[in-house]
Formats: sequence, structure tokens, C-alpha cells
Amino acid sequence: MEMRDMSLADFAGALGSKAAVPGGGGASALVGALGAALGAMVGELTVGKPKYAAVEEQMRDLTDRAKDLSAALLALVDEDAEAFKPLSRAYGIPKDDPGRADELERCLRVAAEPPLKMVRLCCQAIGLMEGFAAMGSVLAVSDAATGAALCRGAMYGAAVNVKVNTNAMADRAYAGAIDSEVDRLLDEYHVRADRVYEDVYGRYC
Repeated sequence: MEMRDMSLADFAGALGSKAAVPGGGGASALVGALGAALGAMVGELTVGKPKYAAVEEQMRDLTDRAKDLSAALLALVDEDAEAFKPLSRAYGIPKDDPGRADELERCLRVAAEPPLKMVRLCCQAIGLMEGFAAMGSVLAVSDAATGAALCRGAMYGAAVNVKVNTNAMADRAYAGAIDSEVDRLLDEYHVRADRVYEDVYGRYC
């Protein structure tokens, strides 16, 4: 069974066990998927309402994109677990094996890819939350703020899972390029996520 098909209780149980997967990467992907789905919910609760007719086209587009992002992030729960398996085996290669370093480097690159995708997708989702918060139904706009908060947390969780792999890479130029992208995205999108959250939160103060 794929992890994304597990019940919530089973997933949480596996997460809290000794099993190597799911771990921080898979949890981040799931949280990001939930955050994006909350944005889609705001859209669904806005589309078709006469009061929001002027923004219906934009909201339909945002909603479709949020659903796509949610599905992509959910798929990364399993992709992250699959990417970890060869890395786990590579760490078990005897240190005196002449092929160990090359295999480990290859597997580190593979393992870094899913969380890097998560960071990128969570950033895209945060961008959508700006639209949901600005144009969404007042009855559901709190869910846009919640979605932004979840995507922000997922982005940070995914980022550290990128860094744990790039930190171990021998090719520092390759690792540095990935690290720079992650740092840049975090610098920009944590501010944007906080802005969405604080704007909506402030409406209830």
C-alpha cells in the first residue's frame, strides 16, 4: 500500500515508529498537500456566489491550480520514501569499498530531489493563498490563512530535508546551487505566508 493511501491513524502511527519512512519529508509533503487543499476549499466556497461574480474566473483558476498542487504534494509522500531507500542502502556500504563514495553521492542527489520539489510547490501554494485571502468568501477566508500557515511549515520542513542531503554531498558546487535556491525561496515566501496569515488574523482583532 502506498503511504498516501494509508488512514490518518496508520500514517501517524508509522510516523511515530522506528520505521525510516515516513519521516520529516513525507510529513512535510502531506502538510503541504493539506494546506493547498484548504485553498481549493476557499475557492469552491466562493465560486458560484453572486457576491463574488466579478472574481469568479480568477477563483476558478486558483482553485484548479490549488487542487493540482495538492495532488502533486501528496504524490511526493511516496516519492520521498522511495528516494530514501537507495540512500539508506548506500550508507550501509563498507567504508573501504572503492565505489561507496560515488554511489553515496548519487543517492544523496536522488534523496534531495523530492523535498526540493516540496519547497517549490509549497511556495507556489503560498502564492495562491494570497489570491484566496484577497478574493475568497469571507465565510472561508480563515482557511486561506490556515493554508498559508500549513504551507509555510511544510516549506520549512522540506527545506531542512534538502539541507541534510546537500550537507553530505562531496560536490559542493552542486550542493551550493541547491542550497542557494532553497534559501532564496524561504527568504521570500515565509514573508508572503506571514503576510497572508497576519492580514486575515487581523480582520478578527
